[in-house]
Amino acid sequence: MSYLIFQNANLIHSVDLNNLQILENKTVLVNQDTGIIEKICNHIDEISDQSCINNAKFYQLKSTQFLMPGLVDTHCHAPQFFFTGTGLDLPLLEWLDKYTFPCESKFSDLNFAKKVYEKSVKSHLYCGTTTICFFGTIHLEATKLLVDIIEKSGMRGYVGKVCMDRNSPDWYREETQKSLEDTKNFIDYVLSKQNPILKPVVTPRFAPTCSSQLMLSLAEISESHNIPVQTHLSENVNEVKWVKELFSSESYTAVYDTHGLLNDRTVLAHCIHLEDDELDLIKKRGAGISHCPTSNTSLQSGIMPTRKYLNKGLKIGLGTDVAGGFTPSIIHVIRECIGVSKLYRSFVKSDEEPIGLSEAFYLATIGGAQLLGLEEKIGNFSEGKEFDALLIDFSNIIHKNDDHHEPNFSDDHSLREIFEKFIYLGDDRNIKEIYVKGLRIL
Repeated sequence: MSYLIFQNANLIHSVDLNNLQILENKTVLVNQDTGIIEKICNHIDEISDQSCINNAKFYQLKSTQFLMPGLVDTHCHAPQFFFTGTGLDLPLLEWLDKYTFPCESKFSDLNFAKKVYEKSVKSHLYCGTTTICFFGTIHLEATKLLVDIIEKSGMRGYVGKVCMDRNSPDWYREETQKSLEDTKNFIDYVLSKQNPILKPVVTPRFAPTCSSQLMLSLAEISESHNIPVQTHLSENVNEVKWVKELFSSESYTAVYDTHGLLNDRTVLAHCIHLEDDELDLIKKRGAGISHCPTSNTSLQSGIMPTRKYLNKGLKIGLGTDVAGGFTPSIIHVIRECIGVSKLYRSFVKSDEEPIGLSEAFYLATIGGAQLLGLEEKIGNFSEGKEFDALLIDFSNIIHKNDDHHEPNFSDDHSLREIFEKFIYLGDDRNIKEIYVKGLRIL
């Protein structure tokens, strides 16, 4: 067996929602064959099996470096990377018609799809995302190609072929039976790879573009294969009104529930405008929420009351939601998560405590892992979990007027303060190495 041993390692990870743990000068033993963190200790002498040491590759970390868990992006549209950073002048429904559907329709061209998907996957990876939950398009072959590109990158990938059979342009809409057949074929394709870090996801776009027949059948497919479901919920007030016009259910959430799509494998993106009975239903079914604050503000959708949802005990992770979100960086989404919660307290509910840094970091790591059913495998550095990690070096944040190229912190800064500076000031330039399941992929 081969091993990695990190010495003088500073580790920063979440133990629970309110407990950011900082471990200094540790030795970390990782089994590269299994990807498992076998031991975290104070000194290499505490590793009793000499064969581990004899077969190990050693890393000596610098004082400006630390290890943190790989980031989990629980909601993103891979094809929309093509127009990221543009077209943010409209609210959701108009935005879909003017920008999204025309862009996604182009992915019938596999050459175009390959070019965009390679850039999309690479951009998310370089920003420190080691696990991602992607929407593709309605195109079977292009979505298979997306899976191939993710597999080649070494990332953990949850991927869904989008399903939609109504209320979209006729040039970007499926026949119901074709949507179901392609979904089954896509699932078979992903499962045939027998790759434990790739998973297919049943993906009805959202209720307005899905007939009842389509949603009921997709629920059966999800149940028969025991695979996740991802969709959108209550992102925009006009969307919510539209759903109430299309369905006779009491609430938007109830639409998914009555169609069998609400369960403990379901990822619901946005969830801004939910009533209390909807929150209770989501919790009862064990479903979870992908919080996408960057997109929520960019598309004028609103502010999700994150504190309220956490107090309800709901599962919550973070999502970039490219291209409603204008960046593939979950680090940026952490900042936005904190920032919009402060605005919520200032302008909506003055007695609601905003989300703190430790909590937002939890949502970006363990919270996302829990949402995707991976909390026993990834999310922090507990012994026995798989080593998904980022090696951060904060010595190269240089300002233009810093002629001597000195780091923007001193020896007087604590590791906690250096971590905070990375979250608020850092970017992909500080991510020196990326590991997934014990293997270095960057």
